[in-house]
Amino acid sequence: MDMVMDKTGLLQICIDACSKCAQTCYECFNACLSEPDLNARKDCVSILVECAMVCQMTVSIMSMNGLFSKEQCELCEKICNKCAEECAMFKDEYCKKCADICLTCAQACQNMTHSQYSVI
Repeated sequence: MDMVMDKTGLLQICIDACSKCAQTCYECFNACLSEPDLNARKDCVSILVECAMVCQMTVSIMSMNGLFSKEQCELCEKICNKCAEECAMFKDEYCKKCADICLTCAQACQNMTHSQYSVI
């Protein structure tokens, strides 16, 4: 979609990574609810929802060239890294996959915050 891409494509890459991360976090959240050790996963379950929500907000802000896009990406990066850390504590395949996708999203957000991208 050309209307949301900057010259390097970093904006679209970040939007796509955040969208994928939000979906994955919600799916992981849903899977965790069925686990017998749900009580041990309470911190993970909580950050999964927070991560999904901040990723959705980040997509919205970036899509509208929001004035605080970079700051939102910084927050998203921080929360995605924390979510990856929590998910990595569990051995389920879906938790490992979620951790990897969160790290990918965090990297995409970091790339945006360090880019020359600016709101027009």
